[in-house]
Amino acid sequence: MVSIVFQSPTFLTPKKNYPFSSPTSTRRTRHGASPLLRVTASRSSYDVVVVGGGIIGLTIARQFLTGSDLSVAVVDKAVPCSGATGAGQGYIWMTHKKPGSDVWDLTLRSHQLWHNLAESLIDEGLDPEELLGWKKTGSLLIGRTSEECVALKRKVHELSEAGLRTEYLSGADLFLKEPSVLVDDDSGAAFLPDDSQLDAHRAVAYIEKGNREFATEGRYAEFYHEPVTGLIRSEGHGTEVTGVKTSKRNLYGKKATIVAAGCWSGTLMHELLKDCNISLDVPVKPRKGHLLVVENFVSFHLNHGVMEAGYANHQSASLSGLDVDERMLSISMTATMDTTGNLILGSSREFVGFDTEADEFIIRCIWERAAEFFPKLRDISLEDFIRNRKVRVGLRPYMPDGKPVIGSVPGLQNLYLAAGHEGGGLSMALGTAEMVLDMVLGKPSQVASSTFGVKGRCC
Repeated sequence: MVSIVFQSPTFLTPKKNYPFSSPTSTRRTRHGASPLLRVTASRSSYDVVVVGGGIIGLTIARQFLTGSDLSVAVVDKAVPCSGATGAGQGYIWMTHKKPGSDVWDLTLRSHQLWHNLAESLIDEGLDPEELLGWKKTGSLLIGRTSEECVALKRKVHELSEAGLRTEYLSGADLFLKEPSVLVDDDSGAAFLPDDSQLDAHRAVAYIEKGNREFATEGRYAEFYHEPVTGLIRSEGHGTEVTGVKTSKRNLYGKKATIVAAGCWSGTLMHELLKDCNISLDVPVKPRKGHLLVVENFVSFHLNHGVMEAGYANHQSASLSGLDVDERMLSISMTATMDTTGNLILGSSREFVGFDTEADEFIIRCIWERAAEFFPKLRDISLEDFIRNRKVRVGLRPYMPDGKPVIGSVPGLQNLYLAAGHEGGGLSMALGTAEMVLDMVLGKPSQVASSTFGVKGRCC
């Protein structure tokens, strides 16, 4: 028996007001929200159980529903968009990626799938901007020194050799593309016209709605506000995982159980495996980030997504053997404008455990860093926006080697991991979901999966 519960909307609002249009006092954005519809079921047995209702977990569920005839249950201790997914900036960019890196093929494949989805909506007479917050803005990776511009020219060549449309812009050309950016003789940019962005909340709402269409066939159910407390194994202590125990019930997954719990995956796996006599340490750590959202911003308009050239180093600042228990605060400029005219500025990265409190010092640093690139911000006090700003705080699932862990868990049959995408969860979600489906069904993968495996990285 399937029940569909109607609830008042808390993050899906009419387009003219979406996502946060009323001026209110300064506050943190509530990323998690109860969905418009919640699909539950009295049954307890499915083919696949997905632990985690973020963008990775939900797209994995979608892939099984659309790419097979298997049934899926999604279980989460909270609600969708309550973790890193809801706090992200939503860029689907290749501009800061390196051809030939471990994540290049997966990111490229996933971006193609996002583009295919947007195009399929257009073919159906639907609006991907309205449904996904999709905008094909292109991206600018901006350098402000001669050294950075030399590196950008080299990057443009590498990206072009890898098959992407890209060009190097001089300072004068950059000004024509983005007049709001400060330009001088040492300025330049790498421009990728095919990069895009989307809105995480809209994308999740669209994916959830699609998943729920399978509920009437008995193939889909959601179990939110149900923390997973243990594994169910064959014969009590066997090596075959047959489902999970939650705070309210047992959920059985006959074909696979997939842990996609974002930054909580490491601690969750530690708890789930403590009685399994298996040596496994999943080193996924929370890496806190802030974004500043200035609503209804009219001082200037951004034509493209913008990122400073140092962002790649900002991403990988902790990959040199540094202790992840140190705070290691870093801030780099990113700027986007969403479909409703909100200016979104980022971003920060730091290791402070699972703390999600907004830090006013970091917010001010993000504003001041952005003002180095956008001169008009220098004439505006952040306090002027005290009633029109919001702060997104999320915990990115960080892996020390800079790539997600996707694969089966050694020593236990039918248990899989898909976590550790850090700030690239939205970007890599569709490719990850495709890879997981292929693994479970034993099909050849579109992207080589060995580099993401659990063995040798978590054992």
